[in-house]
Amino acid sequence: MKELTRRKRLRHFLIALFTVFIFVLPFFVSNNYYLSVLVVIGIHTTVVVGLCLLMGYAGQISLGHAAFYGLGAYTSGILTSTYNISPWLAILAGAMGTGIVAYIMGIPIFRLKEHYLALATLGLGLIIHVVFMEEVELTGGPSGLSKGIPYLAIGNIVFNTDFKYYFLVWTVALLAIILANNVVHSRIGRALRSIHGSEIAAQSLGVDTGKFKLQVFALSAVYASIAGSLYAHYITFISPSPFGLMTSIQFVVMAVVGGLSNIWGPILGVTGVTVLTEGLKSIVPQLIPQAGGEYEIVVFGLILVIIMIFLPEGLTSGVVRLYEEWRYRKERADETS
Repeated sequence: MKELTRRKRLRHFLIALFTVFIFVLPFFVSNNYYLSVLVVIGIHTTVVVGLCLLMGYAGQISLGHAAFYGLGAYTSGILTSTYNISPWLAILAGAMGTGIVAYIMGIPIFRLKEHYLALATLGLGLIIHVVFMEEVELTGGPSGLSKGIPYLAIGNIVFNTDFKYYFLVWTVALLAIILANNVVHSRIGRALRSIHGSEIAAQSLGVDTGKFKLQVFALSAVYASIAGSLYAHYITFISPSPFGLMTSIQFVVMAVVGGLSNIWGPILGVTGVTVLTEGLKSIVPQLIPQAGGEYEIVVFGLILVIIMIFLPEGLTSGVVRLYEEWRYRKERADETS
């Protein structure tokens, strides 16, 4: 009991320490490029938190989450630029609309399992991406939507710089993590873990697996939608390219690298993948002057393979495991000395 209490206090202390670190960090970053990378990390963290709930806890894969990310961005962008609706109401409308779409589309999709489910979510993502491309009058087509997407504002505070937007984005990301953490430790979270362990066993114990899968799918879509809206009002320009298949795969990679079984994993996963991607863009051309983008992809893939071999449970669980092993060895050494 004392050990559990000690761990709980340690966890709360680390969370508080991390929160302070997040909100102090931008004061020590003077480079706007680095700040913009941190903003993007915060936006993607919100998406990946929802994906971890779906994949890590409910055990359901999705290869189409970039579509929900895009639905939030386009809904917010269209409502604010074309119909002059308040950006905050547009974000809310995008989240609600995306959640409803995910719930309705999830009814037939979650009748499938394993790789058939993955293919179904992949197909859903591709269909929505085609809509973004082809509905030129509504979305602007391949050229994108750039007509007057406003910056977000609260009263006289306009989030029109990377520094200001950083605080907004990370506030949303931390709130998303806190909400997800509450879900994980609730009755719903226990039901999701039982579905992940064995759907048949969960059904035999009276768990309505279909309902819970649809609910967590809709919740993860809402997370992606909110992140998409934040992206739209940050860039103030949107086109279909950031919402395609490769973005969906990138989100899955971030979730896996960070650790699917830990709700704090997305922060490490998104940060690791983003820093690695940006770093390779500057390092690879220096090592191989004639290198193109394909060399960066090869090196990126090799590093990910190495991470998955030595830290198969992701960076978060791997770091925790290494810490526990170090602590155990230290205690044993103290006992023998």
